[in-house]
Amino acid sequence: MRAIRACGLATALILSALQPAIAQQSCPANGNALGVSRVVEIDTSAAPRFGFQYKEQDFLQDGEVVLTFDDGPLRAYTKPVLEALAHHCTKATFFVVGRMALADPEMVQEYARRGHTVGTHTWSHANLGSVTPLKARAELEMGFSAVQQAMGKPIAPFFRFPYLRDTKSMAMHLQGRQIATFSIDVDSKDYRTRDPGSVHRKVMADLARARKGIILFHDIQPSTARALPGLLAELKAKGYRIVHIRPKAQVATVSEYDVVVQNELAKRRATVAAQPLAKRSLTWPSSDAALPTQPTAVQAPAPSVQPQPAAVPGLRGVQEEDWTTSVWRRN
Repeated sequence: MRAIRACGLATALILSALQPAIAQQSCPANGNALGVSRVVEIDTSAAPRFGFQYKEQDFLQDGEVVLTFDDGPLRAYTKPVLEALAHHCTKATFFVVGRMALADPEMVQEYARRGHTVGTHTWSHANLGSVTPLKARAELEMGFSAVQQAMGKPIAPFFRFPYLRDTKSMAMHLQGRQIATFSIDVDSKDYRTRDPGSVHRKVMADLARARKGIILFHDIQPSTARALPGLLAELKAKGYRIVHIRPKAQVATVSEYDVVVQNELAKRRATVAAQPLAKRSLTWPSSDAALPTQPTAVQAPAPSVQPQPAAVPGLRGVQEEDWTTSVWRRN
């Protein structure tokens, strides 16, 4: 693994362009907006890795931060998060869970409509270190297929491991798929509290020490939804600057899993048509069909081929951590 990483290091982060600083021209809703300091375009062709776990590359200067949100969407909290970001005319990256995306495709589309970057966080938030490599691959690929089809257009080849638990086999898989891995530098710990003040103080205290970094929030947490307006205002007051990350190229999904997701979306549409209240579901449940017994070659979907019905990979029974929210325990 080190040899592979060393070979790619010289080009891994030829952060394809560190684009020039973008001065916030205007923000009608807020004359003292945080805005976006600059945009960094990331070349994922060598599968670069970012954050405290890796220390392989660092595109941030002193005082710069990247805002990231995991686990969504969850409309009740995602909407106020998006409104707080819009009030400051700033941008973030959302690492979306696949079955959350299928439960609320409109909210996934809202991320994109507002100009945010959308990556993935697996299909069901499984700990990939606690399942077989085949099931881990299905979790990863189903996540990309689900989020991309929910959004209706290509997404970023950006991925974050649930619980930050990476594995050698999945690192190799991401390398072959030209997907960047994002860890974190500052953890809001918003899942531990419903108190927005605790989230606010934790982030600002950690930033005072680190002076820069990738910040982790969760847009399924009420504490973050309530903390964000004041936190963004203090980031501005303390002179921090927001960097928005974008990919040089979009991810190519795998046809095997695209077909599975198309079937799941069709089921959702039929269910919602028959039972309108089903649209309020927090997550879209996965079925119990068996995983493929042999891995298939990674390839982009062939648009000329009409998808045929396929079994949904079985993704239940994964180990969960004590600190996960009740969202994951509902299914």
